[in-house]
Amino acid sequence: MDHTTKSPRPAAYDSIGVGYRAVRRPDPRLHALIGEALAGARTVVNVGAGTGSYEPADAEVTAVDPSQVMLDQHPDTATKVKATADHLPFPDASFDAAMAVMTLHHWPDPAAGFAEMRRVARRQVVFTWDPEHRPLLWLLEDYLPEIRTMELARFPRIADIATALGAHTVLPFPIPHDFTDAFQIAFWRRPHLFLDPALRLASSTFATLPPEVVLPAMARLEADLTTGAWHTRHADLLTRDTMDYGYRLLIAGE
Repeated sequence: MDHTTKSPRPAAYDSIGVGYRAVRRPDPRLHALIGEALAGARTVVNVGAGTGSYEPADAEVTAVDPSQVMLDQHPDTATKVKATADHLPFPDASFDAAMAVMTLHHWPDPAAGFAEMRRVARRQVVFTWDPEHRPLLWLLEDYLPEIRTMELARFPRIADIATALGAHTVLPFPIPHDFTDAFQIAFWRRPHLFLDPALRLASSTFATLPPEVVLPAMARLEADLTTGAWHTRHADLLTRDTMDYGYRLLIAGE
């Protein structure tokens, strides 16, 4: 079922979201964590839903996204609404829970989006990245500081999100070395996968940077993998099963 409201700006994923679902496969461990946070919710609105990753199977889901390309890839089991987070077209307290997974950095007005989540749902569950956390992924430090600049500018601080939502719980989620969802951090121990253009295209940061920035950086990474320089520089990572890179699940409300 589809409903559409006017979006105030073009959706970036209308251009970069083609084929997104084939690459961005939900990780079962993150799915379980989010599922626990949503337990008991019978109606859920997924704000910035994309293709429907991490939605609970036992709830009635309404998927909200400004990109028609993303909604077209979303399972038809959900009600699909084209809208932005800061203008959710629902009455107050319409849902048991509102969820938002790795989407806040795309919102034109995060504060308004948080207020809307609180208005339309009794519980809020948000998964995002803390720009104040260190260490940063080596990719940002060694090869693409342009991504570092972009990410630090567009991700809201965890402390600010917690205040805006009135969050009572903030849970860390260390990233497993075999994380299946191909967002940027997934390849922290598998650097060769950054060389795959199809995987890079599924990351909004890579997709928005010009080729003249990305391709020379990937050539340097490929050379360092060939010579073994990367493995020498990051030998400590090769013995770890998980890394805490600042990804957090926030829970607010009832």
